[in-house]
Amino acid sequence: MPRSKLLTISHWLLAVTALLLASCGRDHTVEQPVPSVYYWRTTLTLDSTERAFMARHEVGRMYVRYFDVVMRDGRPMPNATLQFVDTVPQGIEVVPTVFVVENCLRHNLDSVAGLLVDRVVQMSQTNDLPAPRELQIDCDWTQNSQDLYFAFLNTIRPLLKARGMRLSATIRLHQLAMEPPPVDEGTLMVYNTGDASRSGDHNPILDYRDVEPYLPYVKDYDLPLCAAYPIFGWQLLFSGQEFKAILRDINLQDTTLFKPLKGNEWLVLQSRDNPVLSDAGDQSAWMSAGDHVRQWQPSAREVERVARALGQRRPGINGQVIIYHLDTKYLNQYKDQFYETIYHL
Repeated sequence: MPRSKLLTISHWLLAVTALLLASCGRDHTVEQPVPSVYYWRTTLTLDSTERAFMARHEVGRMYVRYFDVVMRDGRPMPNATLQFVDTVPQGIEVVPTVFVVENCLRHNLDSVAGLLVDRVVQMSQTNDLPAPRELQIDCDWTQNSQDLYFAFLNTIRPLLKARGMRLSATIRLHQLAMEPPPVDEGTLMVYNTGDASRSGDHNPILDYRDVEPYLPYVKDYDLPLCAAYPIFGWQLLFSGQEFKAILRDINLQDTTLFKPLKGNEWLVLQSRDNPVLSDAGDQSAWMSAGDHVRQWQPSAREVERVARALGQRRPGINGQVIIYHLDTKYLNQYKDQFYETIYHL
């Protein structure tokens, strides 16, 4: 056979091998995957239902929000620090998670990186937790803040490596179309997929129609990925078609305050101030009589549909599933079979 033809075949084989290796790399899930949960409250207290859930479904990892980083007095500062009132069950790994508000990225975060890592490690030590093996950063970065965010992560990563820790980051669906961040692995946040301020029939927490446009990006995303799926609900306050807030801690069954309408809507009967969900800390919104509240929660069927679609595009992404989030009021709204299915796709 001519040498030129041999070289051509050799080059073809090398190219195919490289493609196969790259494909295998993309399909890899996170290191040591196990059924996992997010814990996203400001006080660590676990009731019997939450403990039983983790034991029954063999949850091995908790991604626990330690604190947020927000702008205060012109500089990035920790906020809403977790208070450890209870202990974590034996054998469950705690992954400290820190939410960084995007506007903090406009400031020099190099000095903050060291303080952040030290604070996370100290919080674990103070509360008798094993030294963490991983830190996760959660940030809704955009194309405009990408360079600043990546620089921040590049400052944190060697600090963690010196302590024997990995760095992971949350990845939102819209970020799949951008360059992956410089971290060891990512968690694809498969929730908050729609626009909460939009009136319509799309569930803003999770709707396959909102996820579908991003499916082509997930296959070639060059970062080990696992997936986080929602079990929480929202109550959205509207005045006519105008969105006002995501309400917190309201009881729609209180007939002195709310009147049920068709579907997932309630009419506000009495005006009052009510707490809202906000990255900026304690906030409230005024509910006026005549406003409407729309309640949303993803169905088990929709979560499974989205999870299977992602798994078809990227085998391995469901190797570790993280439920968002561990809270009795949401856990009990789904059957055990759903959790067994979603954890073992």
